[in-house]
Amino acid sequence: RVLAYTRQGPQADEHTPLMLRLSLLLLVGPLDALRVAVTGAGGQTGQHAFRKLLALPEFEPVGIVRSEESKAALVKSGVPADAVTVADVTDEAAIAAALAGCDALIIGTSAKPAPSGETDESTGRPIFGFPNGQPEAVDWLGQKSQIDGAKAAGAIHVVLCSSMGGTDPGNMLNALGRESLPDGSTKGGDILLWKRKAEKYLIDSGVPFTIVHPGGLLNEPGGKRQLVLGVDDERTVGERSIPREDVAEVLVQALRIPAYRGRSFDLRSMNEGEGAVTTDFAALLDELGGRDCDYSLGKMA
Repeated sequence: RVLAYTRQGPQADEHTPLMLRLSLLLLVGPLDALRVAVTGAGGQTGQHAFRKLLALPEFEPVGIVRSEESKAALVKSGVPADAVTVADVTDEAAIAAALAGCDALIIGTSAKPAPSGETDESTGRPIFGFPNGQPEAVDWLGQKSQIDGAKAAGAIHVVLCSSMGGTDPGNMLNALGRESLPDGSTKGGDILLWKRKAEKYLIDSGVPFTIVHPGGLLNEPGGKRQLVLGVDDERTVGERSIPREDVAEVLVQALRIPAYRGRSFDLRSMNEGEGAVTTDFAALLDELGGRDCDYSLGKMA
């Protein structure tokens, strides 16, 4: 093997021919830095991806956040002010302008449920809502505008962070924020159905894509687990969860490794201490054996 793709990037070893080593240096040098937009850069998983890109010389990341407050928080934490842009992803013109000149896009935006303060009288459980935007607006229209912006920017590579659960319309996540109307119909919620619609739109757009469906997101350090890929919400080995930082690592590696293009897969992990910590992300993709998620399964909004 001449090159190995690791957390530090493509690595040359003593068997790599000199000219190839020089070419590798040129490919990842600062003059050829890949300009990558990251939406949701003020959030959790998106911010992990943004910070990873900031630390790598082959990338010139642009973090896209929704508000000046989010930008100020990033700048206060040490992020250069010129690396952060404010744009609402539901504003097609604003997001298209933010993506102009970019070579790739990581979509890290998602509607975020939160307790409304009310309780369901029939179940006694808290009622959740989406105070910062319903899934239809954020996970469908917002992602659609980002995909359209990527196409306008020159059909740049889009890496989409979505979610597992899309094959099951009855998944409990779809009930969050859903309101029953007097006529028996419903409105709001259905987050996985809107995400799946956006995924299919991306696939059909003609833009180079990678779609990652993480399992339950953990706020734990990354780089300490064996990662597991699969499709269609299967769970043969490992847990149904994964640290956010490990998800962000895969989003970044999808930009580095050409084989990740045109792929849609689920991402989970083993428990810490089980298996071998994943460091070779090209080999990780081989676990799929050429399989991708089947969009004839489940339901879309």
